[in-house]
Amino acid sequence: MPRNRAPLPRCSRQRRAYVPAFLRELNEQLETSLAINLPVDTNLIRFTSWMGGDRDGNPFVTAAVTREVLLLSRWKAAELFLADIQILVSELSMSEATPELRQLAGGDDIDEPYRQIAKGLRSRLRSTLDYLDSCIKGEKVLPPEDYLYDNQQLWQPLYTCYQSLIACGMPIIANGQLLDTLRRIRCFGLQLVRIDIRQESSRHTNALAELLNYLELGDYKNWSEEEKQTFLLAELNSKRPLCPKNWQPSAETQEVLATCQVIADSPTDAIAAYVISMAKVPSDVLAVKLLLKESGCSLKLPVVPLFETLDDLNNAESVMQKLLTIPWYRQIIDNKQMVMIGYSDSAKDAGVMAASWAQYCAQEALIKLCDKEKVKLTLFHGRGGTVGRGGAPAHSALLSQPPGSLKGGLRATEQGEMIRFKYGLPQVTMSSLFIYTSAILEANLLPPPQPKPEWRAVMEILSDISCNMYRDYVCQKPDFVPYFRAATPELELAKLPLGSRPTKRRQDGGV
Repeated sequence: MPRNRAPLPRCSRQRRAYVPAFLRELNEQLETSLAINLPVDTNLIRFTSWMGGDRDGNPFVTAAVTREVLLLSRWKAAELFLADIQILVSELSMSEATPELRQLAGGDDIDEPYRQIAKGLRSRLRSTLDYLDSCIKGEKVLPPEDYLYDNQQLWQPLYTCYQSLIACGMPIIANGQLLDTLRRIRCFGLQLVRIDIRQESSRHTNALAELLNYLELGDYKNWSEEEKQTFLLAELNSKRPLCPKNWQPSAETQEVLATCQVIADSPTDAIAAYVISMAKVPSDVLAVKLLLKESGCSLKLPVVPLFETLDDLNNAESVMQKLLTIPWYRQIIDNKQMVMIGYSDSAKDAGVMAASWAQYCAQEALIKLCDKEKVKLTLFHGRGGTVGRGGAPAHSALLSQPPGSLKGGLRATEQGEMIRFKYGLPQVTMSSLFIYTSAILEANLLPPPQPKPEWRAVMEILSDISCNMYRDYVCQKPDFVPYFRAATPELELAKLPLGSRPTKRRQDGGV
């Protein structure tokens, strides 16, 4: 790996090291309490990253950066798996094996079939590392024939070894380093961490408006929502491309298209989802689907609307209901939908009290809608570390969600310093994972009660009063911003190199 590249953060290495230990301990508890075992291919935990993918308000995250981050992640994953395989080469010296394993190893003449398979994977990982190293340096090279592209190429030989060891009466060896490696493949894979792409909805609208203006098809921005949906669905069903080859778009539009192309060129499972911030209408989702289609990307990639202002949270049910009534969309999503709930922007828009109640009501409405439509809903919580960004003790925060909100699992962000606090040490990593697990189990087995009508009435009053007072102070009083800057170190903190994005989305000051 080039020396000027930053190493994998220690907390990421901790997660990779202790996920198998967590699964091992969880399995022991399940075996003791319920007499059941986790399957070898269990996939209870997945890790995804914003790094290199979140370009919302951050001009430094470009398509080139996303491509580089994907390469660096695969390079690091190959390096880490090479270390795992090297241990297996040393350990798996047994000769007794099933006919299936012997055939995979090269025939009955192989004295140490497990080691032979491990050595083959070691050779492929070394070739993969060399190829990725060349790509990172910008060299134009073709992938070698033994390049590891798909997780199954790593999983299947090792899983065959595992099955053979179990069949031959060697479960202690099978359930040691080999099982840990198999579970790392399931959790992390050859991409190490998947990436979420995030972009603001107006960037997609502007890109399509520029394209349609070039094609003389109309003023997309001024179309009604119904007109936009009609056009987008017609193009999504069309077999011809929309973008002409000789078109020279603006730099901003080219960046949007280049990002879509990076997604299309990425290996399977490298990109987890495309998140649309400030999503307001169904056409925001369909527009991204069309841009991805034009780049040759699979339409199965989850496109996730992020509802983050007070009005958007209140309208989330209506937007999703309209989307789910579109036959084309229902067929593409295969009855699975992810929706992201914004915490920090809604708190900045309406204050913590009003935002928290709007988040609760939006989740509740989305749960009922998806139950009615028989769609599996996954709620993606955009929480941060501080209270203003939705932060709270994880167990209590999860149990405070509406009943049924965790049926589709949990997807949540861990931001900034909270990553180090929760995953920086081995014992803390294990504790954090068990806190999430216990809360999800409890929320599904012993769901919280439905709020009583009188509780809701009180919350509505508190929400309205708090929102009005918050907006009056923050938006209507001209002395608020000068006071805030005089009473806090906001301006000084803005000058420190603490974050990866600009300190403000709006550089003209104000709220």
